[in-house]
Formats: sequence, C-alpha cells, structure tokens
Amino acid sequence: MISRRNLLMGASGVAATALAGCGGQPPTGSGFASSHPVTPGLDAVIDISHNVTVTDLAAVRRSNILAVFHKCSEGGDWFDPSYATRRLEAERAGLLWGAYHFGTRQYSGVEQANVFLAAARPGPKTLLALDLEPNDRNPRNTMQLAQAEAFVQTIYQATGRYPLLYTHPTWANGIPYGRRRLSLDRPITPQSVAARCDLWLAHYREEPEIPYAWANRGWRLWQYVADEDASHAAYGSEPRTVAGVSHCDRNYFAGSESELFRYWRNGPRTT
Repeated sequence: MISRRNLLMGASGVAATALAGCGGQPPTGSGFASSHPVTPGLDAVIDISHNVTVTDLAAVRRSNILAVFHKCSEGGDWFDPSYATRRLEAERAGLLWGAYHFGTRQYSGVEQANVFLAAARPGPKTLLALDLEPNDRNPRNTMQLAQAEAFVQTIYQATGRYPLLYTHPTWANGIPYGRRRLSLDRPITPQSVAARCDLWLAHYREEPEIPYAWANRGWRLWQYVADEDASHAAYGSEPRTVAGVSHCDRNYFAGSESELFRYWRNGPRTT
C-alpha cells in the first residue's frame, strides 16, 4: 500500500482477468466477467499509515467508520513508527483495529511473518493482513508467491487464523501490467496456500473484478478508493474524505455492521 495509486491506477488499461470457472491457469486474455456482481457493502473501514496525518481518531469514529487497518511493518527490518500510538488511540475511540504487513523479497516469508507478529502484537480482536503487490520503489524487491505462502502459513500456525490477503486482480492472476509490465512470478490458484486467505481486493472501478483464485468466493474487503484527499479523487465527484485524518483509503466490507463486528472478533475462516 505504498504509492499504490500511481501504479495500480495506471493499470486500468490492462485486462485483469476474473474467472467463474474451475481448475487450470487463468488465461492471459481479457473479457472474462466476474462471477460476483457488486452487492452493497458496508463502507466503514479505512486503512492508513504513517504517511497520513491523524488529528482525531474519535472524529474518525464519529464519521461512521468502524474499523481501521494500519501499516505495521515492511520486509524484515522496517516498522511504522505511528503504529503503536495510534492503536491505543483508535481502541480508546471505539474503533476496531487491524494491522498489515507490506511483503518484500529481501527476507523469507517466515522471517517477515515473525517480525510482523512481534511488531503487531495482535490481540483476540486484531485482524492481520498481508499486502501482496509490486514494490514500485524497488521492483526487484517484490515479494514472490512462495514467500507469501510461507508468510500466510506462519501466521496461521501462530494465531490459528489466516490473514487477509490484499492484492489487485491483475497482480494475483500473474498478468503483466503498469508501465514496467511487472507481474507476480506465477498466478495464485485456488490450490495455493495464499488462496486460503479471505480476499482484500484493491480495484478502483465501479464494478471490481475478482481474481481467479477467489472466483467462487468473492471479496471480504474491497478497497474502492485509494489515497483520497481533496485534490486527488480516485473516481466520482462526491468527496470520500474522513474527519480526523488528512486522507485515507476507503474499503467496503462484505456484510452488515453486526457481521463486521463478528468477523473482527472471529477472524477469517480457518479451514
């Protein structure tokens, strides 16, 4: 979730395939429709990092936001300096809390998962997530799928819950896109350990496409607008800013308010 707008928004002209079918590999062509048409979701989750100025998390809660994901770590040696303080403030304000890790190639998936767990210090109501996307600042340091799978498995072994997997449909399907024509080293398939995670979909269109591996399940969170502020709207004419923060990414939750609280308490599925 670093400089995501510049890279992923630039991918809008490249086909992101979403299949409704069964096994095999996702094709490289376009024209496949999602098996999950858009249904109303709960627009009550934001995600932020130290790059966002936070003035009042109580005001965030009063803006009908129920949950906040915050960047916690990156690779195996970087930690978000705002994470711990903001977690305390958010929980005092009555906000649900989530932590995400930006994956890289420099360290093994197991090493990154252990570093993330030590920094995130998850409680019983803390959701965890892996951010699997191109490292646009250093493409050669982009996390590979085997590392992501090891990360996911380590988190599950330590907590009994799979993390959410944040990704873009084109990236998950292993299709090159963007100016640099980057791609994941291989597509995520339904048999992948990564596909056991619930999907946190990043796709800035009015109707998102579902990656191949999640075609029969759909998304749990959909990041429909990113790095929103008064001068840079992702799409549409209505402002989506939130009081108490300078800007943020906005996410739909696939469910009702009561289901969101229950999901945060119980976590992603464990089978």
